[in-house]
Amino acid sequence: MRHIQDPASQRLTWNKPPVNVLVIRKIRDESLVEPFKELCHFLVEEKGMLVFVERRVVADVSLTTDETFTSIRKQLCTFREGYDDISHCIDLIICLGGDGTLLYASSLFQGSVPPVMAFHLGSLGFLTPFKFESYKTEVAKVFEGNAAITLRSRLKVKVVKDMLQRTGQPGQQQYQGSGGQGQAGGQPDTEHNGLLPHGHTNSEAGNITLQMQVLNEVVVDRGPSSYLSNVDLYLDGRLITSVQGDGVIVSTPTGSTAYAAAAGASMIHPNVPAIMVTPICPHSLSFRPIVVPAGVELMITLSPDARNTCWVSFDGRKRQEISHGDCIKITTSCYPVPSICCHDLVYDWFESLAQCLHWNVRKKQARLADDVSDSSDTEN
Repeated sequence: MRHIQDPASQRLTWNKPPVNVLVIRKIRDESLVEPFKELCHFLVEEKGMLVFVERRVVADVSLTTDETFTSIRKQLCTFREGYDDISHCIDLIICLGGDGTLLYASSLFQGSVPPVMAFHLGSLGFLTPFKFESYKTEVAKVFEGNAAITLRSRLKVKVVKDMLQRTGQPGQQQYQGSGGQGQAGGQPDTEHNGLLPHGHTNSEAGNITLQMQVLNEVVVDRGPSSYLSNVDLYLDGRLITSVQGDGVIVSTPTGSTAYAAAAGASMIHPNVPAIMVTPICPHSLSFRPIVVPAGVELMITLSPDARNTCWVSFDGRKRQEISHGDCIKITTSCYPVPSICCHDLVYDWFESLAQCLHWNVRKKQARLADDVSDSSDTEN
């Protein structure tokens, strides 16, 4: 029998009391300076925590010139993204801002991620369920381990350059790998039952130029070109389809309420193990978004007959060009983001749908007057 986990059983449990807290603040927003100072003072002075913050946050003029904050500022541990590795010394992450702060927190931890507590101090706030007005009470509850968590799955993404090695004469484009040849074209090689031909790829070839964890989505688009993007989509080595349009979005359930929702995808609860594939303005009347099981490997390549290159971005960052012979490999990561819930993982999600996206908001239909009966009843 298949066991289905009760969502209510996902609770935060500390093996040892938390000591090191990472505070992430939305930069270039002066309205967050005071909440940031209040939180740091509370964590350092009242809770005795060791607080880590980004160096550029502490270097803010409004903080360096504030004499009342000087003693706290000297006790803060600073780091620089891309230079200092803090992934193994953080017990808890507290975000002050919008959804972007949670995405940024995810990018800092390419392995295991500490629990994340996000306060809604930004614009949308779909992923930030806590209100800052009661931060002392809420943080104290989390320190006690009295909280539900949502395990938000991430995508493990690799960009491989020159994986598909091009050979052949001009006008007769082919791709050669380690074990044969496959004709270039939009359809799979029927000789291989639609499987990716052995001669089409070489697992030993190519250079991995980027490998990262993505919380929301991987977006492949046509970039500045006026032509349609034309990319091939493979699932576990089998050619599924070619995407002709503005591009394609591969997203997590968490990302299903972001760009994918704007492109017409269904919204999926973050506890559902799945990967979403959503075309962006496809030049087809029948290309609907699909959901595939978590754990499969998706591969996206530029179609051999594509007229232009395409571009890829990861949670809106690290945008780069994809050319012929390059590929993007995507699968479910084994390192989710444990997001702390304000109430519980079901209530929080529907609350965000209602408050942030105004899901199913409609003026209520008025009831019939007592003296008005249905016309069909009158006829009967």
